[in-house]
Amino acid sequence: MTIVVGHPTRTHDRSAVSLGAMLARSLSTDLLVVSVVPAQWPTLVAGNVDREYAAWAHEVGAAAVADAERVLAEVAGDLEARAVAVPGRSVPAALLEQARSVDAGLVVVGSAADGPWERVALGSTADHLLHSAHVPVAVAPRGFATHAVPRFTRATCAFRADRASAEVLRRTTEICASAGAAVRIATFGVLGKTMYPPEVRGEQDVLASFVEQAEAALREAAAATGLREVDHVVATGPDWASAVGRLEWRHDDVLVLGSSPRGVLARVFIGSHASRIIRHSPVPVVVVPES
Repeated sequence: MTIVVGHPTRTHDRSAVSLGAMLARSLSTDLLVVSVVPAQWPTLVAGNVDREYAAWAHEVGAAAVADAERVLAEVAGDLEARAVAVPGRSVPAALLEQARSVDAGLVVVGSAADGPWERVALGSTADHLLHSAHVPVAVAPRGFATHAVPRFTRATCAFRADRASAEVLRRTTEICASAGAAVRIATFGVLGKTMYPPEVRGEQDVLASFVEQAEAALREAAAATGLREVDHVVATGPDWASAVGRLEWRHDDVLVLGSSPRGVLARVFIGSHASRIIRHSPVPVVVVPES
């Protein structure tokens, strides 16, 4: 299962390559690091401007590959990995095309360059992938590095107590078993927005009802994994940042969320609640298409 990593051409951001290396090492697979350079518009006769543009694109691609190879030598010297530059008018589309060509099991990208440090910030590429990819998509927090985190040792699976999220939990459990990682199940809730039933009056009653129902569902889900020890927790707060921040996070954690199917084919498709959870995650996020 090759992992495709999107490496930007204009910045020296090593977070995506670092996350790709951590995941590849944990899952015993290889890496294909892809930098997408602007593609030429087709013309009948190539003029000087076209040739200059092609030369510039080639130089950009060569510099991006050289930068990716330097990062790979530092963070993935023990892995089978290669870096390439490919032309494309859309970075997400080019990454997905590369993923199809090598039958990749995962696409990894970094956060937006203007996002908060050590948080997941969805830029245009990540956002597009999270709404259209046919394979799981992983997003690294801004500034993520693996100098002291060669592998992930725990996956926290966001759980909604429905059939789809139970399937994501099953897949997460299988992957963690092969990677030697622990599993934690978490349900997130924001008081007044996602806690039901609405007929219960008073914020404390709403909170108590939500937590009671969520904990019962988590205990059942944990038992269904068949594992001896599965941590499960309900994280609530007045807003999504508070709810996500209630959990204890380690540097070797990843957060796994399921998406919603889009049309008749399985695609990553992020709803509003999942997007809010992702934007406040201090650890890498892996979003899995729900079948």
